[in-house]
Amino acid sequence: MPDSPVSHHPAGSGQKSPEAEASNEQKAQMEQAYQQMQRKMRISKLDEGIKHKIMVLSGKGGVGKSTVATGLALSLARQGKKVGLMDIDITGPNVPIMLGLEEADLNVEDGQIHPAEGPNGVKVISMAFLLEDPDKPVIWRGPIKLGAIQQFIGDVSWGELDALIIDFPPGTSDEPLTVSQSLPGIDGVVIVTTPQEVALLDSRKSINFAKTISVPVLGVVENMSGYTIRGSAEPNSTISVMGPEGVMKECDSDSEGNWDITLDVFKSGGGEEASDEMGVPFLGTLPFDPGIVRGGDDGVHRIIAEPEGNTAKAFESIVDNIMGQLDKGSERSLRII
Repeated sequence: MPDSPVSHHPAGSGQKSPEAEASNEQKAQMEQAYQQMQRKMRISKLDEGIKHKIMVLSGKGGVGKSTVATGLALSLARQGKKVGLMDIDITGPNVPIMLGLEEADLNVEDGQIHPAEGPNGVKVISMAFLLEDPDKPVIWRGPIKLGAIQQFIGDVSWGELDALIIDFPPGTSDEPLTVSQSLPGIDGVVIVTTPQEVALLDSRKSINFAKTISVPVLGVVENMSGYTIRGSAEPNSTISVMGPEGVMKECDSDSEGNWDITLDVFKSGGGEEASDEMGVPFLGTLPFDPGIVRGGDDGVHRIIAEPEGNTAKAFESIVDNIMGQLDKGSERSLRII
């Protein structure tokens, strides 16, 4: 008699029958579907608990986008607002380093992730918290990235927030598109650039990208706009300084002999010109500040280290301009209704 094609296993052999395996697979599928349903419900309610949601983009890397996103969050928190900071840069999450949170542990309760708490009470979530080896590259294809981002949006317990700042990787890839489609009520995009022509060219692409996905452009921030040097000399005297392009610049000392002069390391005014050209607001400039680099390495942001310094004041001005744009958007919505 030929062998049966169906395998028979004696009782107690430890191997599950096809029926049991199918049942377990169905249970896993049902559990996954239930989790996805819960996630979608939580995402749909995010509009109730988070007042403003602001995306921070840049057309290219190296313009200080994450530094700006972190600075915006800290400046808003200094104004007494409840702020969250979501680091969506999956392949290069640097926000925890900038805020001294590399060793932070995330608390998970009832299937929801509770963010780490940074300076000024800013709530922070980042892929860096979930990586076992920070030196190992994250090589994820689109669908896997999409799933991770949706989990970040739906599985994080933010609580009540006045503003959620979302930091993206440079360029116009899957991440901002996924967030704009998944997260309800995006208020707008802040575009970060530098005065360099290459950066300005890419910032125009970011502006067009935001318009394509129908997300308002709150404005452009020009980072690394100028480097201010200070010194002392004879009172009421003229000081000459050689600029980056070999052009001599002059300034006068005050009655106590103090002087300062700002040098355009990467040109100047390009961000404002690009804003005018593209018909979007210009939010302001941030100085070229070596202290930001040191603070990023040490985990102490410049706003925390020197809260009354020029960089902190520049961030305050930009935040005020962003809030002004958000107020205008609210007024337009009311008129439409």
